[in-house]
Parts: sequence; structure tokens; C-alpha cells
Amino acid sequence: MFATVPDPIPARMKGLNRAEICDLNFQEFVRGWHGQARARPAADAPVLPGSALDARGFLELFESQLISRHLDLMARVLRVQNKVFYTIGSSGHEGNAMVARLTRHTDPAFLHYRSGAFMAERSRKLPGIDPIMDSALSFAASKDDPASGGRHKVWGSKPLWVLPQTSTIASHLPKALGTAIAIEHARRIGHALPVPADSIAICSFGDASSNHATAQAAFNAAAWTAYQKLPAPVLFVCEDNGIGISVRTPDGWVARNFSARPDLDYFAADGLDLAAGYLDVQRAVEHCRRTRRPTFLHLRTTRIMGHAGTDFEIEWRSLEELCAVEASDPLLRSAAIALESGLMSRDEVLELYEATRARCFEAAEAADRRPRLSTLEEVMAPLAPYSPEAVKTEAERFDYAERRLQVFGGEARLPERQAPKHLAIQINAALHDLFAKYPEALLFGEDVAQKGGVYTVTKGLQKAFGPRRVFNTLLDETTILGMAQGYANLGLLPLPEIQYLAYFHNACDQIRGEAASLQFFSNGQYRNPMVMRIASLGYQRGFGGHFHNDNSVTALRDIPGLVVGCPSRGDDAATMLRTLMALAKVDGRVCAFLEPIALYMAKDLHAPGDGGWLTAYPPPEQAMAFGEERVYAPEATDLVVFTFGNGVPMSLRAAREIEAAHGWKVRVVDLRWLLPLNESAIARHARECARILVVDEGRRSAGVGEGIVTAIVEAGLGARPLRRVVGADTFTPLAGAAFLVIPSEADIVAAAAALASVG
Repeated sequence: MFATVPDPIPARMKGLNRAEICDLNFQEFVRGWHGQARARPAADAPVLPGSALDARGFLELFESQLISRHLDLMARVLRVQNKVFYTIGSSGHEGNAMVARLTRHTDPAFLHYRSGAFMAERSRKLPGIDPIMDSALSFAASKDDPASGGRHKVWGSKPLWVLPQTSTIASHLPKALGTAIAIEHARRIGHALPVPADSIAICSFGDASSNHATAQAAFNAAAWTAYQKLPAPVLFVCEDNGIGISVRTPDGWVARNFSARPDLDYFAADGLDLAAGYLDVQRAVEHCRRTRRPTFLHLRTTRIMGHAGTDFEIEWRSLEELCAVEASDPLLRSAAIALESGLMSRDEVLELYEATRARCFEAAEAADRRPRLSTLEEVMAPLAPYSPEAVKTEAERFDYAERRLQVFGGEARLPERQAPKHLAIQINAALHDLFAKYPEALLFGEDVAQKGGVYTVTKGLQKAFGPRRVFNTLLDETTILGMAQGYANLGLLPLPEIQYLAYFHNACDQIRGEAASLQFFSNGQYRNPMVMRIASLGYQRGFGGHFHNDNSVTALRDIPGLVVGCPSRGDDAATMLRTLMALAKVDGRVCAFLEPIALYMAKDLHAPGDGGWLTAYPPPEQAMAFGEERVYAPEATDLVVFTFGNGVPMSLRAAREIEAAHGWKVRVVDLRWLLPLNESAIARHARECARILVVDEGRRSAGVGEGIVTAIVEAGLGARPLRRVVGADTFTPLAGAAFLVIPSEADIVAAAAALASVG
């Protein structure tokens, strides 16, 4: 005979999913509570003896927790009816409502996706905000969603200073730190902040995410900043539920990893118990606000109902473990506090629970009837705003003549009064001009200050404008671009420098996943105006290899909403920079300015000493039209060469040989703007010429050339004789071998000969 093993699932729960079981658990816990209730406390008295949380605060926090829970339960039910499109829930993390209560609605917040209770609680701080309806609209992907306009389920709110993220892992931590640094930095340069001067930045994430390289970069940069006694009031909130989807975090790992980390001040709080955890959360928040130091709040949470609706934990987690986790549900403890304190009876708790459920379902049904995005134009509307007349006016604005004279040292030393100069000097002059024009502009990166950059392009800027506006950062591109976003969030105009294009790839997601997506996922409510300068492309002699001769422009061209400009000569660089700054200032655009390294010092074009690549500095009221190309020999119609960057002087030299060999007149088109490409201009030039060459130093499989060819074909010109001259599909080697893998003038001449052979 064998003993009968008790069935861990009561008969009434068989056939239920885990969400339904958690729902039933709460109701049965409340009905079955038989503790001794205390005398009801006054509203401002501790909810339980010894607690820092008063009774009024507890009741509001409890309601926020219930709102969050029922939004989760509603999503699980209505997802199968196609009325809701997101099921990553906040269940088990409802203790983050304490962080919302103890901070201000003007403290910029960058939230973990399990932040339903935080949002419900923060919504109390401003009248007229309905967190249930707002959340329901977001769950339903309605275009009336006040956060993203139906583009994604995000926690976000313009009036509540919650900057929206999508399903981030840890990529929002650097910009949260950047925002904290910007709060303090703005005061030092006299910039008016849109939030109170003693604000802090809040950033929440999971225990598993704390291990991500991007998170570690933010923690390191925060400690690096604090070590130098620079204020950085960021509150990192690690919501530790012990698991990342199905990968367990080792017991004690988060505390071991962060509790003794120098210059990252550690606090721990129980997020499962409002009465017990409130004081520790309060201490962390007050410490961060008072000391202006990076603060790490380790908040104990749990995760019930799985990672999302598609995560069937019973398939990989034992039933005993699931039951133990569900027994730690923070709502059970909150119900017990409500009952033990005498604030609520069992019937009152259940009435509130069911009333909250009804509110969530009513809101969801109403949201389902609201319109959704139905056209491509609606979807893309906030992605890449462009106000042509306003941008033109701003780019050409010249109302800082007196400041400009101070910067350059008098009328005789103005750059437009000097002899023609090469690219690096003209970029330098343009930066001095722009810093005189925009007092909110900041330039930072590796080696940009006293040294003036690797190629001295920023030489003299720090001397002219001071270390508060031009400064070095630690050697980490993720931090540089995170800081840029933080400054942009608070109305400054950053010009971060990435030392080489290859280094951008280390931190690409800060632009692709964060900066360039913010206007899209906030429906245009938030923006990250910046002009990212990158020393770029190949053909550098005597120094290089892959990391210093990088032709991977495609990584930038794949980023929706990004503007990419690439000048080949000094006057174009100056006028393009003015337009890029105007695009950032007026339309909040994220811009990349690619500076061809090999052309920085180029002076000659056809022969040594001819000075053919020196240009005069354009007066400050001149700017380049967005998308406008530069055309050499516009009257030529035998052959058109489309190119950019290093390809421009190469193509001009090759054009002479082609004209001598074939008698053709060659038109060279410097596209200058690589994203978006000016497809109408490409089609116009292609239509006017008999033959087409595309010269692209990017790789054959991934460059700019494919976009040019596509524009030609889609314009109905695919039958025109056409050749591409492109780089090889390889990394760039060192020394002279580098020139074997990128286009040469001989390659351009040979491609023209191939076109001649076909007529």
C-alpha cells in the first residue's frame, strides 16, 4: 500500500490558469482572514505601529496596487478577444507605487515595463489624469492613447514627466543618468530647466537587466561621476523578483554586486510589504535628492502570472515553486494590512477589489471602441517632423554679431575674411559660430577639450566657451550618447562627438533604440534634439585599420527618423552644420554629421599645390537646404556620377580621365545627405544623363549605393546603362592593403570604360 499524495491544486482551481488562480487566491485570502483588527488609525497616523506610512497614504497605495493588478488581469482576458495587445504585467511589482508616492511628478522617470502601480500612484499628483483609461487606451493600441498615440504599449506621460520606453532591457539607464547630470549642469551654465532645480531622475529595471552591458556602463559612469564629486542625482531602482523570463538570478547576487560598490549609494527595501518597506524607500529618495549622488534602491519584488501571457510557467517551473511564489503576492500582504489596521473590513476590501476590476474592464471595452492607427501616414507622423520654412529661417538666423566678434577676436579675424581653408579648419570655425549662436549648445566626448580632438577639429572651443560647455567624458560611447539624450531631454542642444565611426557601433542602440525612437513612441511629445559628430569613412593614410577606416554607413541608414549628412568640403560642412542644428532646434531631430577623416586636411584636388579643395568660409547667414545636392558640371549629360564624401574628389579627378578617353562630359553629383536620400534629385539627374555611375565607398552588400540605384529604378530609369563602384565585402586591413578593398579612381575610370562598351 502506498500513501496517497495530497493534490496541491484544490478541485475548485482545476482547469484555471495561473492568472485566475492568483485572482481567486486574493479573494479567498480576504474571506478567510481571521486576525485581530486594531482600532482604526487617524488618516495621518501610522497604518501599523512603527510604520513610516500613514493610513491615508496606505489606502491610496493599496488602490494603486489594485489598479495595476486588475489591468494585468483584464489584459489576460481580453487579449484572446483581440481587444488588448500586450500582456507583460506588473503583478508582483506593485510595491513600486511607493517610489511614485515618495517622488514628485516633475522628477523625470524612465520606467521598467512592470510599472503599472507606479503610474497609477503618480497620476494622483495631477488632477484630471485617469490612469485606468490611459492604460486601457495604450493596451488597446488606440490612437487616443495619450502616451504613444497607439504605436506601442508604453508607460509614459508628458504631464507626469514619464518619458516612454518600449520593452527595454537596460538601454534606458544611460539616458536616465544623463538626465540627472543635466539637471545639475544646466544650473552651472545658466540654462532654465523645465523641472525644479532639485529634481532627481528615476530609473527602474529588473534584477536580470542589471547585468546587461548597457546597465553596467551606466552604473560605472555614475560612480565615475560621483568619484569626481560631480552631482548626478539618479535613483536606480532595481526591482528584484529573482528571475529574468526563465533564468534565475542567484540568491543574494544583486546585494553582493551593488551593496558595497564605491560611489553608488545602496539602499534596500521590501517592496512586498508597504508598511515595512516605506521608510527604506523614503530614505533612498531623500538621500538622492539631498546629496545629489547616484543612489541604488534594491527593491524586493516577486513575479507572478509569468513574464507575459505567452509564458506558461507550469511548463518549466514546478507547481510547488509556483504556489510558493503566489503565496508571496504583495497584494495579500496589503490586504492583511488593510484588515489588521482596522482601515477596512473584509467586505470593504472585496468591494474595492471588484469595483476596481469593473473600472478596468469598462475602460478596456470603451478603449476597444476608440479608433486605432489605420494609415501609414498616421503611424509615421511623429517619426521625422520637418518644418522647411522654420528650419530655413533658423539655419540662416544671424543675430549674434557682437558675440561672434568676441569669439573670433575682431572683424579682421572672422573666418569669412580669411583665405580659403581645408575641411577641418572650416568645421572648427563653424562650431565656434554655432556656439556663439546657441548658448545652450554643449560639445563633449573623448579628447575634445584641451587636445581639441584627435584631428584638432575642436581646437580652441573649450578656451573660447569654457569647460562647462566643452568637456571630456569617460571613454564610453554608450555614456556619451546617453548623456546627450539627458541634456536634450531638458532643453539643451548637445553635440556629442564619437571619435570614429567604428566606435559608434559600440553604442548604436542609444540612437536606434532610444534617441531616434523617442518622438515616435511619445507621439511627438518628447524629443531628443542633437547633432552627433563622427569622424568617419576610409582612405586615411599612415594610420588606420578597421577601427579607423570604417565605411559602415548602413548602420546609420537603418535608423528610422535619423538625419545623416556627410560633407566633402569645408564650405559645405559649415552650411550643413547650420542646417543640422536648425533641424535639431526646430523639429527635435536626431542628426549625424559624418566628417570624412581623409579629407580633413586635403588642400589639393588635381595636382600638388593647386589648392583645389580649399574653400572660402560661407557667411553665417548662409545655410544648406536640407536634402540639397552639390552638382559639378551641371550642363554635362553624357555621364552622371552619384557619390559622397571621399568619392567626390576621386570622381572629379576620374572625370578628367573619362573625358579624355571617351570625349564625354561628366556630371558629378555630391549627394551630401545620405539619410534621407533626395530621391527626386537622383531621378532628375539620372533622367538628364545618358549613363550612370554610382561611386560608394561602402561595402557592396551594404552601403549607400543600393538606395541610389533603387531611386533610379523606381523612377523608371532602370534601362539606362549603369554601374556601381563599391567597396569589397570585407573588414579594412592595415597600411597599403586598405586601398585594395575600397574604390579607387582607376576603378571609376574602368567602370566608365565598361559603360562605353555597352553603348
